[in-house]
Amino acid sequence: MPVRNRFSELHAEITAWRRDFHENPELLFDVDRTASVVADRLKAFGCEEVHRGIGRTGVVGLIKGREDTRSRVIGLRADMDALPIDEATGLDYASKSPGKMHACGHDGHTAMLLGAAKYLCETRSFDGTVTVIFQPAEEGGGGGREMVEDGMIERFGIDEVYAMHNWPGLETGAFSIRSGRFFAATDLFDILIEGRGGHAAKPYETIDPTVAASQVILALQTIASRNADPVKQVVVSVTSFETSSTAYNVIPQEVRLRGTVRTLDDETHDLAEMRIKEIAEHTAKAFGASAHVDYKRNYPMMVNAPEQTDFAIEAAKRVSGGCAEEPMVMGGEDFSFMLQKRPGAYILVGNGDTARVHHPEYDFNDEAIPAGCSWFVEIVEGRMPLAA
Repeated sequence: MPVRNRFSELHAEITAWRRDFHENPELLFDVDRTASVVADRLKAFGCEEVHRGIGRTGVVGLIKGREDTRSRVIGLRADMDALPIDEATGLDYASKSPGKMHACGHDGHTAMLLGAAKYLCETRSFDGTVTVIFQPAEEGGGGGREMVEDGMIERFGIDEVYAMHNWPGLETGAFSIRSGRFFAATDLFDILIEGRGGHAAKPYETIDPTVAASQVILALQTIASRNADPVKQVVVSVTSFETSSTAYNVIPQEVRLRGTVRTLDDETHDLAEMRIKEIAEHTAKAFGASAHVDYKRNYPMMVNAPEQTDFAIEAAKRVSGGCAEEPMVMGGEDFSFMLQKRPGAYILVGNGDTARVHHPEYDFNDEAIPAGCSWFVEIVEGRMPLAA
């Protein structure tokens, strides 16, 4: 079945919801307005239960099918949070909150899942229960982990979980996916390098931590080029360099580095953590300084289950006629926490020729809404069909 006619009828309404979310972006767990709008709409649609405060500020709605002969429960997840970016789109519905922007399309994900929820409440053409999951803090806060640790999976008896992300560069409304390892494990590190500060005119009286830190940054790149197996992916990026002084004539006492590590292999994951600590500590010591590394394993690899991936592909084909195989992605995704608890699949829906995500000129493509909504419904009705 192609895109469902009902979503063509609902397109303008769902687009209006999406643009309202876009105008009112919220960060991390501070998504109270978005969560309130979502909860109110789910109640108005006729969800049997609507729960707030799951994983701090998440929302879960329960929709019962026309039958429930097998007590099966499928979870559909969308993320709600925005990014700390100043928007540069110039749109009529651009962000009204300086320094906050829906630059990753979570406004579209939330709107599409709401559209699917409305349809499922209207039709009930499935055998089982749907939990629609609206998650906070995907952008670095670990909202998926919070919802899982809050007992969401067990509390609502979820058997399988599915999610979707828009994908700029992929034809609008088309789909792509990968079975098995899909998105990378994403870790964070902070490195404090301490030396001995002093007057910039007398560097010989100091231990300059800026020199040591600069060498640490260069040396960390050898993890990918000289330590890791070249056929196994690893990215080590230092993204922040801050000194304890802003004066022109002062050599600082300390330097703080921040960065991220991306891997798609457990062995490489362990290797990267070990080498970051070793390289930072020993390189700093060679310059007479010291280094302390705080390494945080943040999001695990996101792994699609084979059976559920095959089903997600068939659902995508019924909507758009095809589904491409996507290469592995070095970006992170905290839907991985839900996939660690239950089998499921994460799919990409085309956003067309738009700015890439996390860019100040990005905007979710509303023309992708009918395809996204239809895919969610295909998952439910295909995975929990009514008896013939």
